[in-house]
Amino acid sequence: MDYLPEQAVIASDLDLDDVLERGWEAIGVRYEDRRHDIERPLLAPDEAFAPPMQIRAALQAYQSVTVEHHAGSEPAVPTTAREFHTTAPPEFRLDARAAEPLAPLTGFLQSYGGRVLIAADSPGRREVIVEMLAAHGRQPRAISGWGAFAAGDARLAICVAEDLAGLALTQPALLLLSESQLFGTRARQERRRRRAAPSDPAALLRDLQSLEPGAPVVHETYGVGRYVGLQIMQIGGQSGEFLALEYRDGDRVYVPVHAIALVNRYTGGAPESAPLHKLGTDQWVRARRHAAEAVRDVAAELLDLHARRAAQHATPLAARELEYQTFANGFPFEETADQAEAIRQVLQDMQGTTPMDRVVCGDVGFGKTEVAMRAAFVAAQAGGQVAVLVPTTLLAQQHLQSFRDRFADWPIRVEALSRFRSSAETGVVLEGLERGSVDIVIATHRLLHAHARFRNLVLLIIDEEHRFGVRDKEQLKTLRAEVHVLTLTATPIPRTLNMALGGLRELSLITTAPAARLSIKTFITEWHAPTLREAVLRELRRGGQVYFVHNEIQSIEKIAAELATLVPEADLRVGHGQMRERELERLMVDFYHRRFNLLVCTTIIESGIDVPTANTMLINRADRFGLAQLHQLRGRVGRSHHRAYAYLIVPSRRALAADAAKRLDAIASLEDLGAGFALATHDLEIRGAGEFLGEQQSGELSEVGLSMYLDMLEQAVKALREGREPLLERPLAAASEIELQVPALLPQDYVPDVHLRLALYQRIAAADAATLRDMTAELIDRFGSLPVPADHLLRLARLRLAARELGVRRLELGAHGGSVQFEPHNQVDAARVVKLVRAQGREFRLEGPLKLRVTRALPQPEQRFDYAQRLLMQLGGTAA
Repeated sequence: MDYLPEQAVIASDLDLDDVLERGWEAIGVRYEDRRHDIERPLLAPDEAFAPPMQIRAALQAYQSVTVEHHAGSEPAVPTTAREFHTTAPPEFRLDARAAEPLAPLTGFLQSYGGRVLIAADSPGRREVIVEMLAAHGRQPRAISGWGAFAAGDARLAICVAEDLAGLALTQPALLLLSESQLFGTRARQERRRRRAAPSDPAALLRDLQSLEPGAPVVHETYGVGRYVGLQIMQIGGQSGEFLALEYRDGDRVYVPVHAIALVNRYTGGAPESAPLHKLGTDQWVRARRHAAEAVRDVAAELLDLHARRAAQHATPLAARELEYQTFANGFPFEETADQAEAIRQVLQDMQGTTPMDRVVCGDVGFGKTEVAMRAAFVAAQAGGQVAVLVPTTLLAQQHLQSFRDRFADWPIRVEALSRFRSSAETGVVLEGLERGSVDIVIATHRLLHAHARFRNLVLLIIDEEHRFGVRDKEQLKTLRAEVHVLTLTATPIPRTLNMALGGLRELSLITTAPAARLSIKTFITEWHAPTLREAVLRELRRGGQVYFVHNEIQSIEKIAAELATLVPEADLRVGHGQMRERELERLMVDFYHRRFNLLVCTTIIESGIDVPTANTMLINRADRFGLAQLHQLRGRVGRSHHRAYAYLIVPSRRALAADAAKRLDAIASLEDLGAGFALATHDLEIRGAGEFLGEQQSGELSEVGLSMYLDMLEQAVKALREGREPLLERPLAAASEIELQVPALLPQDYVPDVHLRLALYQRIAAADAATLRDMTAELIDRFGSLPVPADHLLRLARLRLAARELGVRRLELGAHGGSVQFEPHNQVDAARVVKLVRAQGREFRLEGPLKLRVTRALPQPEQRFDYAQRLLMQLGGTAA
């Protein structure tokens, strides 16, 4: 109660005392079950919880409302009751297909002389609704809220007020309309204040924030070493912070934080077996050369694939705006920013004459299916046919139901092809595809081998492409010759990543969780009967359902019998892949409709149907699963706004293999929503790079690391596209150096957390001018006024951007002047430099073709900053 404000009002019903007593009793039972666990000693209940008597006494200090009965529950209404003249909120669906979409709303305004206030979920949604109403001759007045509406005289108004259900008063005739009454149920949007996760796969790979001492890293000039830590050193009498990297035989390199862009995480094998390089030898040069040769071959192959696809022609598919908006409004959730951007990119691609080839990557339940539905709607509205390929029969049934529900109000026929269909039913669907009467077909690999002929196939949607076999992919090539292709995946397969990073295949990342989605709490535990019983009962008592995954068919019935004894309150059934198709389908449908609440199953649910009420999963012998598979299985729970729990049951931790322990620790530590891509890189670190490109190139990749391999591939593709030879043997990200002999760092007392400092240094090094302005504001907001060294760090970063643009390799200034070193290929006009030397010979002189010596008294740091900025402007021709 310490957290409640003094003016709080406590609302409860007459059962409160019973609920408190039952809760206290349950706590006591739990304590008795667990009190003998020596490894995890517990506090006594009265040391950790407030007993019922204490809660009742604390509640006495507040005003209270007790609900004794509800309207209609008793014949007589007490005199103290308040009655409001209301009716059930009517529904005024805006239907773009109707002759008069606003007829119900117009009728209310005219017939009853009423007034209407529309409540939009967000300012953005308000603008969409105003635009739609204006298209039909209605212009609502924008106001601040209900108070302004009640006091004013507007007949039709609109405001922002999320999560309302609507209200209709008969005396006076006032109507509050929510978005759900206009467009169907929409979920409340949560505004996120946290910084979004990087939406670029390369940025995720290079993120240094979680770097721990001892972790392997790659420096572009020196090769693979181990990160020791951040270290503050005095150089030339000035403080600076450096990354300390250790190489073979204990040699160290100290990298100034402004050059942090030259350092990346090493991903390509187990961290403890990273190939540390020896300083002062050509070992790293040879490794880069071998990797460069492999990268050139891959880049040439990818370009050839891309050129062949670009030469093909596809039907442009444009959305009809009003119909599309009506369909989009039927989506019962608010799109996340990532999801909205992915939808925009897909629809834009479909409007072109070059076949779309886009991959949408996002975690399970992050809204990839809605992206596919929007694309399918546009294709079907344009008169084309859509094929949706899924890896499992159960997923085909799930998608069939989802698509039919979503397209129910539209003249679009959705069918499925899978082993659940009889030969006769399959024949009818195939005939419909050939005649053009079937608009969307959802199919497993059966479609690929059923000799299906389409009348006008324009869009192919592939869900989890990596789950299809080699033979299936060969068949896919015949389907996708001149159609738009959209691929959905939770973790991009290596070839897809190659093409995306090389700029040859479009990639959209959805890393933002849907509104109100909570991360899945993950626990690693041994088989402990009280823990398992409590985990199941907690879920059942909140009205939910439980998955228990046991991936051995031979012993699954024995495990089910143990669970039935352990939790007799549960209604338990068993499911596995050796059951007959119809029986398995009936079992999953029964689970979906909550006809039982505990499903003991194998991994058949990995790509199974979406059950929003199943929010606890127990995985037996989790040490036998791969990391990606554990992540995929865990994603079957937590599909709604309820907190979900995953229990990974293992034998004794001491008996676990080293790799298994790493996998479990990785998945338990990465509970954050949208961690699929990060988990894929952890998997790569654990298993090595053998599966990334095949054995042929895995040696080169493990030698230089995944992040550098992808950098080299990107550079090679760009060079080949421009018709020049890739120069991959020298460092790719050589940044301009600015040395003004001033302290430049984030002091430890300003940003105490070393991981956060590392992340901020990385962001500053990679920032453009606009981002640096934002970061200045962010640092002041988070940590207070900038200390002098932090201000210097940001100003040096701005100078570095200007120098890089001109092709200045190094600018050095001290108390008596300094020098400017140019890149061999730069943007500085040589004639301007010569003119500068002739006009101011005492101040400037050339030392060779690429070095300008400066003689000038600059005793104060501020003078050096001003002079450096003016000099760069002079060299760039923007100042006299």
